[in-house]
Formats: sequence, structure tokens, C-alpha cells
Amino acid sequence: MTTVTEEVGWLAAVDEAVNSAFAPVTEVFSSIVFFPITIGDLSFPAVVAWLIAAGVVFTVYFGFIQFRGLKVGYEVVRGRFSAKDDPGEVPHFQALTSALSGTVGLGNIAGVGAAMALGGPGATFWMICAGLLGMATKFAECTLGVKYRDVHEDGTVSGGPFKYLPIAFGRFGRWPAKILTGIFAVAILFFGSAGGNMFQANQTFAQVQNVTGGADGFLGSATAAFVFGLVLAALVGAVIIGGIRSIGATTSRLVPAMGVVYVTACLVVILVNLDHVPAAFASIVDGAFSPEGVAGGVIGVMIVGFQRAAFSNEAGLGSAPIAHSAVKTRRPVSEGFVALFEPFVDTVVICTMTALTIIIAGAPSFGAGMAQVQAGEGTPDGVILTSDAFATVIPWFPVILAIAVVLFAFSTLVTWFYYGLKAWEYLFGRSRTSGMVFRIVYLFFTVAGCVLTFSEVIAFSDAALFVCAFVNLLGVYLLLPVIKREMKEYLADRRSGKLYRLGVEPEEAAAGRPS
Repeated sequence: MTTVTEEVGWLAAVDEAVNSAFAPVTEVFSSIVFFPITIGDLSFPAVVAWLIAAGVVFTVYFGFIQFRGLKVGYEVVRGRFSAKDDPGEVPHFQALTSALSGTVGLGNIAGVGAAMALGGPGATFWMICAGLLGMATKFAECTLGVKYRDVHEDGTVSGGPFKYLPIAFGRFGRWPAKILTGIFAVAILFFGSAGGNMFQANQTFAQVQNVTGGADGFLGSATAAFVFGLVLAALVGAVIIGGIRSIGATTSRLVPAMGVVYVTACLVVILVNLDHVPAAFASIVDGAFSPEGVAGGVIGVMIVGFQRAAFSNEAGLGSAPIAHSAVKTRRPVSEGFVALFEPFVDTVVICTMTALTIIIAGAPSFGAGMAQVQAGEGTPDGVILTSDAFATVIPWFPVILAIAVVLFAFSTLVTWFYYGLKAWEYLFGRSRTSGMVFRIVYLFFTVAGCVLTFSEVIAFSDAALFVCAFVNLLGVYLLLPVIKREMKEYLADRRSGKLYRLGVEPEEAAAGRPS
């Protein structure tokens, strides 16, 4: 019978072999994708500048739609302009929660903690700014995701960049359009299998193992990791077998529930330390414009904040339009208004609440983490900073936080399956057999993620995801006039009352009366 030591040794050998093979490829690929722009002594990835620039351009082009469109988005989410026979698979709210489940997670909990250690409290200010800009980007790409989707005879939908990029790049010729869209599809598929799947499965197991005794607990063996992976894959499989309808039904319950629990815990810490709130806000504003910021002054703190927000809400990467394209609607731009809430909830609300909690709690690990960065000793584990902040007021909350991380990771697993499936269908065709093959492949990687790290593969997949930003945003730029025309017509129809359901006067619909 194989011993645990032999199991671990065998797994370690496989892990090391795969990482060694991928290491040189990852290094070259990442150096291209994350090509640095240098300002003085500071460097930051060009892709971050590309994402920020898009947010600024779209904000101006659409007349600051993220501010004046929130009320419209709220009306759409409430179903004010919906009908039962609208084409699509899921209601607006489920499309929103499905997309949110792909972004809300470890980045909002661990990523913010790391950003705070790097950039200090001032990074929060720039995260909020980046989140607000990202709202305009999501508005644009998600409108296109619905505009050019295909609704099949069985009622299922194929949409997102796989449909609008060929239209955008079609002006350059058939083959350039196919190649660029193909690059996007391969990148999404690779990240979905590794970053969106293996990494999330790995972190899920790590969290559960940590709260059950660590390496010395009952989940400390390789066999336990394998069994856990099988159970997790079975749970994921039970959700994904029903496609986006099942995913939407799951995330519409899971994401709001966990979001409320997490934000409530943040509010408890803030309210207990209410007298520290003014000083916390002052430190955020002062730190944003401080010439002696932890990360190297104003520019350094700004870069940390923008980079963390961009990595968290995925605005411009083209992933969210895949989920939003399944919405039940006849007016594509309606989902663009709904998508405004995604960066708002992910970055402006949840990331900001995490940052405020860390600042106000003032746990010793926060100061130690900043000192660690200043000493050039690397970046501390962000989830520990966040967990310690909660523990100052709610000693037992780290256990709840671990459960929240697991559930957020689970929701990300099921959402990235759907993104990967649509990429798979673009590359290999849409059929029952093809879909089943991808399900098997995806669930295999879910199990593998619990027993192997494949750190170089995941690093490669992270770079691959940001390839999508260059391709996707270029396509969105080319189709901006289409989006603006849709937006103007929709807002005009709303003002005239044409959007309201047949037989319902605008005043009655606005009051929420049923038709």
C-alpha cells in the first residue's frame, strides 16, 4: 500500500516537472504581457495603463454614464422593462450575480490587504477611482456582449467577445478577425482551466485544511486532498450540468448572501471603532496625495490602487460579457446598465469596506506588513492582514472568513466553467459531445488543483488573461458608435415611456405595480 510520504513524493515530482517545463515559457510570456512602463524609479505593467485609459475614454465618450445610469440600471434589475417572453436564459439579476461571482473573491479579501501593505491607506482612494472608471468599461463591453449574441433554437445563448470581436475586426479581413478572436478564446480557455479553476480549487482546499488543523489535521495527507478534490468536483459538476440557468440560480443566492455576511462583518468592526472613522478617511485622502507614500509618492500609491482594482473587477478583460450575454432581454444596452453595478459592488463597495476595516482596526500585522514592504522583504499575505483586522473585534470571525473564502472560490469555479465552455465552443464547435468533453476536462483540473500547485502554469494563465484586455478593448473601441447609438435610443424610449410593458402606464410601472 502506498504511504503518504510516497504519495507526496510522487506528486511533488509531477509538480516540479510541470513547473520546470513551464518556467521559461512563463518568464518570456509574462515579460511581454506585463511589459513595464517606467516613470522615475517606478515601474508598472503597460496593460494596467491600457485598462485605465479605456476607462477614462469610455467615461468621457458616454457622458459619465456610471453616474447618470445607475438609476436606470436599478430599474432594469428590478424587471421594470422586462417581459416573460424576452429571449435569453436568465433574468438581469442572475446575469449580474453570475458575473460578480467570477470577480468577487480572494482579490477583494487577500488582494486588498496586500495593496494596503504596498500603498498604504491612500491606495484605497485610487482603488475607488479605478472602480468608478471600470463601470464605464463594463457598460460598453457588456452591451456588445448582448448585441451580437446568438440565441439558439433550444433557447441557450452564445455571446460575449466571441461574437462581437469578429464583427469589430471584420474590417481588417476575415483571417485577422479569426486570428485575433482565436487568441482571445485560447487565453480565456487557458485561464479558465488554470487560474479560474485550479487556483480556486487549490485555495479552497488550503483554507479548509487550515481551519481543520493544517498539515497535522485530518486533511493533512495527499489522499485527503484527492478525496476533497473529488467532492469539490462533484459539487461543481452538480451545478454546471445545468448550464448558465443552474449557475445563475446558484450564484443569485450565494453571492448576495456571502456579500451581506462579509460587509456586515466589516460594518461591525467599523462601528465598534466609530471614533476612528474620521481619522481613517483622512488617512485615505492624505495618503493618496502624500509625497512620501509607502510605494514611492503619489504616482506609486496611484499605481498600486489602480492595479489592484483592475485585477479585482476584470473590467475590460472580456470575461464578464460572456455571463451577461445570457440575459433575457430584447434591448442589448439594458444589460450594459446592469453591468454598471459590477465594478461598483466589487471594488467601490467590497474592496473599500475591506480597506476601511484594515485601517480602522489597526491590527499589529498591518503596521508590520507595511514595515516589511519598506524594508524590501516582500509583500505580506493579504488574507492574514484582513483576518487579523476582523479578529480585533470578532475573535472567531477568521473561521467565518475561511468559509466565506471557500464559498466565494466555489462561485468563481462555476462561473469560470461557463466562460471556458464558451471559449471551447468557439474553438471546437458546439455540440452535446463537445460540451461533455469540456466538462470532464474542467472537473479533472478541479481535482488536480487540490493536490498540485502548478504555480508556473497558473502564473502563465494569469498573463494569458491579460492578453484578453489588449484584444477585447481594441474591439470595443472599434464598436463605440454602435454602443452610443443603442444608449441614446434606449434612454429616449425610457423618457417617452416606450420601455414599459404593454398595458402598463409609466407611472404604474415606476410604482412597481404588476402588469
